[in-house]
Amino acid sequence: MKKVLITGANKGIGLETARQLLQAGYYVYLGSRSLENGILAAEGLKQEGLTAVEAVQIDVTNDESVKHARHLIGEKTEVLDVLINNAGITGVQLSENGSFVPQTAIDTDVEIYKTVYETNVYGVIRVTQAFLDLLQKSDEPRIVMVSSSQGSITLHSDPNYKYYNHKGSVYLSSKSALNMYTVNLAYELRDTNFKINAVSPGFTKTDLNFNRGTGTIEDAAKRIVKYALIGNDGVTGKFFCEETNPETGEIPW
Repeated sequence: MKKVLITGANKGIGLETARQLLQAGYYVYLGSRSLENGILAAEGLKQEGLTAVEAVQIDVTNDESVKHARHLIGEKTEVLDVLINNAGITGVQLSENGSFVPQTAIDTDVEIYKTVYETNVYGVIRVTQAFLDLLQKSDEPRIVMVSSSQGSITLHSDPNYKYYNHKGSVYLSSKSALNMYTVNLAYELRDTNFKINAVSPGFTKTDLNFNRGTGTIEDAAKRIVKYALIGNDGVTGKFFCEETNPETGEIPW
């Protein structure tokens, strides 16, 4: 049975991704910053008959937490087949009237950048590096970076892009940085069986955007699972968003 670790998997897209991979026959390490919330999520899946799952406490912003999760999973398996770096935050806040507080390049405090980057960029690097040795023992290692089309510099430079006016200096730049890390990692592992891709699940209705998204978590998770299951003849080092490009899914960096 192949094994997968999903970060930020106690709710939303991460939880649905866990559900779909369980249905595909994978054993799921359900990563959650709060162990209690992770256990509750895992128990819910087990009540659905999806029993090959266990919660793992992992705070991607904390070195010791990531090391502990690596030690714990390493005691249970010598091989990890898939890593899905799903944990992420926007850093967006709502004003008193319920509107989004803009993340402007001119006024937003650098501390907000640091907070968002700690999860969306440094957290991904921290987890990927910690679990790389287990992934290298898989015959078909896969890493999916849950990114956003909002991190595409090409699209956000195009006035015809439908989200062109939906700027946000903090969140968008964090996903751009994640994308560049993805490109470099895929390049360094290009002569192996690793398939490493960035996937935007689309504008999905979740807590992340205060439930203002338009897509479903089921469709969002399908897009992630697709690249977790990609074969050895599949692509690596690419960026996908089926919401933006329904035909091939691939979008520019």
